[in-house]
Formats: sequence, structure tokens, C-alpha cells
Amino acid sequence: MSKLEVASSFVQTGIERLSLLGTHAKALMDGYLSEFIDEAAFTEQALRKLINAQILWRPDEQSGLKLTKVVCDLIAQMLADEKRRTVNADVAEDLEHILALVESYKEAYYRGDYLLADDHLLHLTQVVDGIHSNFSSAIDSLWKRINTDFAFVSSLTEKIRENQRAQKQVTRLLDGFALIDFDRLIENAGLNGALRKLLVSQFQAHMSTHYSSLREVQQRLLELIARFRKQQERSWLVQQMSDFLRTHPKFTPENYALRAAIPDLINQASPLLAKVNLALDRTQDLPLLAELVQEQPARQRLDTAIDVNLDSVIVWFEDEQIQARQQQLKLDVENFYIEVLDTRRKLSAVEHLVQSQLNWDSEMWLFQVIGYYDALPDLEQKKFKLIRDESYASYWNEVLWIKDVEVVLV
Repeated sequence: MSKLEVASSFVQTGIERLSLLGTHAKALMDGYLSEFIDEAAFTEQALRKLINAQILWRPDEQSGLKLTKVVCDLIAQMLADEKRRTVNADVAEDLEHILALVESYKEAYYRGDYLLADDHLLHLTQVVDGIHSNFSSAIDSLWKRINTDFAFVSSLTEKIRENQRAQKQVTRLLDGFALIDFDRLIENAGLNGALRKLLVSQFQAHMSTHYSSLREVQQRLLELIARFRKQQERSWLVQQMSDFLRTHPKFTPENYALRAAIPDLINQASPLLAKVNLALDRTQDLPLLAELVQEQPARQRLDTAIDVNLDSVIVWFEDEQIQARQQQLKLDVENFYIEVLDTRRKLSAVEHLVQSQLNWDSEMWLFQVIGYYDALPDLEQKKFKLIRDESYASYWNEVLWIKDVEVVLV
């Protein structure tokens, strides 16, 4: 059987099984809303076709027919039935499938079998679109539940439970994002333009959008759980007060403002401190004011000039230390260049740093060696040749890393 005949057979089978869904739509929808399918609504031949098409299944010999999970998920997805729609965050298998299809595509392409390569590329595109669709559907489901404030549940306790369940789904989705290694996808795509466009540019753009949306979902869920907790605390307070009044029908609240000692639960306001001023115009209070002033401890005067001088000495001492270290680093670099002149051979800056046991960071040392060379006058600079041991950060990153510098006398 040729590939064309196989494809034609698949198309014919797909049309027949999709027609089954349309022909028995009402009975299947009734089965979606109930536990079992009403077998009396179908003929024996129709039941056989629906079971062979994996639309219906029987869990055991004693139970009735039910819709398969795939069909239930399809109906829940089309109806946006948030009670039944599930969040699929398992991308590990899809990623392994993508890598396998990439290898198959490249083998067929390099072999010259372009028809098979196009078939693999089409399948690869469908898998990538499937991951994109799963994330988009999951985030859309979470947003619909959030925008209704979990209105499909009746109590605050259930709202909090649903919010916690949604937060766990967000965590699983973020774990799914963490599994996508774009460096590995770039490496597998290589220089093939079709693969790089599909697996890098388009796929990464979609995932970045989903990641931003998911972060907004997570922030909104946290705001809602805080609101639900606050409402729950208030409802508990009202419920406890209602239960207390039901068990104490003769209870009457007191006027706490007339009591000398107000309970801490009621007395939430901070005390007021009245402002007072000395009445210097009352001559009869002058002896008392004089006694109060004499009882005050004497104010100790600080010599601010001494403090300022001390601070300036400390700053000056710190500046002297920094200048001394800079001068020492400059002197060590000059000695390195002098050694190049004396030995008249090529010297490594890193080896000189280790052999001379200089207490400098290697990156700082190399930076100073290169800077000293660039600062030399043109006439003196021409006497030396600077050889840099550098390499790219990675195959795809053209940032140069300088590992060592060798100086030789020209």
C-alpha cells in the first residue's frame, strides 16, 4: 500500500468517526451530563461503531457505557466547562517527541527524501502547536475562573479550596515552562532555517507571552486568596457572635465609654497626649519652676570641631589606603613589563601573577596589564606586542572572554 493510499484511508476513517459525533450528538451530550449513556437511544450497529471509534467504552461487564475521557475533555474544552476542563501541564513527553522528530527530519532532509522530511516537519509543527494550544487553553481556563471570582462554588471555604487548586495548577505550568530548554532546541535546530523559525523564534515568542500571562494569573490568585481570607475572618466573627447571642438571649452590650477600665478588644484607639505649656505669667508657680529647672541634668557640650577632624582623618586614612593599593598595582605591572625587557622573551601575565605570588584578582590584573599597554606612548607601545588568549562565550554567543595576555618584545 502506497503512502497516498494510507493517507486516503486515514482521511476516510477520520471523516466517518467525526460523522458519528454529529449523528449521535444529542445522545452523547446527554451522556456527558449523566453518569452513563442511554443504550436504548442507539442501535446495536451504532454502539459497535462508537465503541470501535473509542468514543464510548465500558469499564467492566456489569457497568453501562460511558464517554471516553478524550471525548469528555473535547466537549468540556468546546463548552469551556470549568468544572470538568483540566489543565494539562505535562510537556516532558512532547519535548522528547519534538527532539525525536527533529532528528528524523534532519536525517530525511540530508538523505534527499524531501517528501518524508516535509511529513516530519508537518508533524513537528503540529506537536509544537499542541504545546502552545495546551498552555493557551490552561491559562484561558484560569482567567475565566478568576474573572468570575470562582462564582461556580457556593461558599468561601470552597472558593479558597478552588483558589489553592488553581495555584497548584499554576505551579505545575511553571514547572512545565522550566522543562523547555531553548539552548538545546537551538543546538538541535542547527543552521536549518525552517527548524530555527519553528523551534526558536515562533516557539520562544509564544512561550514568553504565556509566561507573562501566567505571572499575572498568579498575582491575581494571590490577591483573591487574601480577599477570601479577609471575608472568611469577618464571616467567622459574625457567626461566632450570632452563636453567642443565640445561647445568651438576655445579653445586652454595655456602654464601654462609661467604664473606668475598657477591655482591650474594644479599646483599640491609641491614647491622646494633651499639649501643655509653661505658664510663665503665674508668679505663684515661679519657685516650683525654678526647682524643676535645677533638677534637670546639665547638658554636655561636645566639641564638634574635634568630631569633624576625626571624621576627616578617618576618610583621609581610607583614601590613603586606596591610593597605596592602586600605586602598588601600577608598580607590579611596571615590574612585569621591565621583566619582559630584561628577559627578551614572551611572558604570560597570569603565570607571572602566580609565580610572583602577587595578591591581585586575575581579572583586575589582566585589566591593568592591558590598560598599561594602551596608555603607553606610541613610540614605546611599538616595542611590545600584546597577544590575547581569548575565545567566544559559546557557539551562539560571540562575546569574547580574555583568559590570558602574553607580552613579547618586538
